[in-house]
Amino acid sequence: MNTIELEVLQKLDKSDQEKVIYFLKLLLNQAKYKKLKDEILSRKDEIKYGEIFEHEEIWKELDV
Repeated sequence: MNTIELEVLQKLDKSDQEKVIYFLKLLLNQAKYKKLKDEILSRKDEIKYGEIFEHEEIWKELDV
């Protein structure tokens, strides 16, 4: 999300923020994002220890 979108989200009341987050989670759990989610989870340790994690690698694998 860019800064403007985050600012808009922050202006919503708490219950509306929770609704938006709920629907984002539903979208991310869709099959088309499963490969990306799995890749991120599998590389979590790399991220934790500061190893290089470039989004270009993921996009190339997804052929986006």
